Amino acid sequence: MSVIGDRRSREQKAKKQEREKELAKVTIKKEDVELIMAEMEITRGVAERSLREHMGNVVEALIALTN
Repeated sequence: MSVIGDRRSREQKAKKQEREKELAKVTIKKEDVELIMAEMEITRGVAERSLREHMGNVVEALIALTN
């Protein structure tokens, strides 16, 4: 059973790494990060992550953070 668990774990880790690579490619504006940080009172990392997940769209990122 642990062989199956290890394989599944490796597959999940590979998918997560691929997702992180894709998110890192998204260009975000410094002004957008600062706006989200100020409005939502969150850290830079959380603001950047939200923007990257929404392909740099500040409106969608803000909506997602308020839900």
